[in-house]
Amino acid sequence: MPHSSFPAEVRDAVTPRATLLIVGVIALQLLFIASYVGALHDPKPKDVPIGLVAPRAAADQALTRLERLPGTPLDPRALPDEATARTQLTHRDIDAALIIDPRGSTDTLLVASGGGRVLSTTLTTLVTTLEKSERRTIRTIDVIPSAPHDPNGLSSFYLVIGWCVGGYLGAAALAISAGAKPSDPTRAAIRLAVMALVALTGGLGGALITGPVLDALPGSTAALWGLGTLIIFAVGAATLALQGVFGTIGIGLVILLVVILGNPSAGGALPPPLLPPFWKAIGPALPPGAGTWSTRSIAYFDNNAMTTPLLVLTAWAVAGAAITMAAAALRRRANAPRTP
Repeated sequence: MPHSSFPAEVRDAVTPRATLLIVGVIALQLLFIASYVGALHDPKPKDVPIGLVAPRAAADQALTRLERLPGTPLDPRALPDEATARTQLTHRDIDAALIIDPRGSTDTLLVASGGGRVLSTTLTTLVTTLEKSERRTIRTIDVIPSAPHDPNGLSSFYLVIGWCVGGYLGAAALAISAGAKPSDPTRAAIRLAVMALVALTGGLGGALITGPVLDALPGSTAALWGLGTLIIFAVGAATLALQGVFGTIGIGLVILLVVILGNPSAGGALPPPLLPPFWKAIGPALPPGAGTWSTRSIAYFDNNAMTTPLLVLTAWAVAGAAITMAAAALRRRANAPRTP
């Protein structure tokens, strides 16, 4: 029996399809490195919304001083009193508030580490340095502190990552078991129904683990369950849609959107004001970013400022389901036998 040449063995072992997939894997790997390192390697505050409470005589001077800091790290706005500052912190309109005491040399900085400890620490350091240059001291009050079992404020981020993983792996499992492209709308609808069940189960499991079981996140378990269900279904439906249009390559596209672009821009490891412009811009439009913001709102901010991120997640879910059904209908029409 004749032996095949080595080049022939290589061609047989590594088909053109496998070569393309390997090239795609290498590209995703390099994009992963570039995205994470690019987003997280050099955090600098940029236009962080901060309230300023001061008498009128001192307010204008203080606003000018904050606005003219090198690199524009702060976006200051005058507020009438401390109560307003606390309310805006709770509503997530600002990330900190500086209260100037004209009668003494000690001012007060209000922060909310529930929105990300890295940001509150960065702002404390920045304002402390600024106050020191003015021969003043600062007293920091954490108005909305992160939970004792969530000292760095990362539990919300990891919870959302887990929910996103459940979404795209659940959809990928359906593709592996019966082909990436559903053969007809009925199969597509069944897959979406299965994803809804996966979302309900995974959403409840994640809410229970981070809430009652580990006590890592405060807030309503029911609200977290609903949010988790929406996140999982949104990512799962988007995965089914991309698989329906592009086949197996669709899974790679989901990894690109959710993992490579979505995770570093989500505001988990670094809150949005510390991210470079590109990641800061795309984060709110992707499921990890919208999910992380919403999870923190439920846990720490009395469910405030959730309308936009919930609309984003709903758009992903609705568009994913619609494209999944449309792709299946077009596929059935294309495969239907033509009558002469």
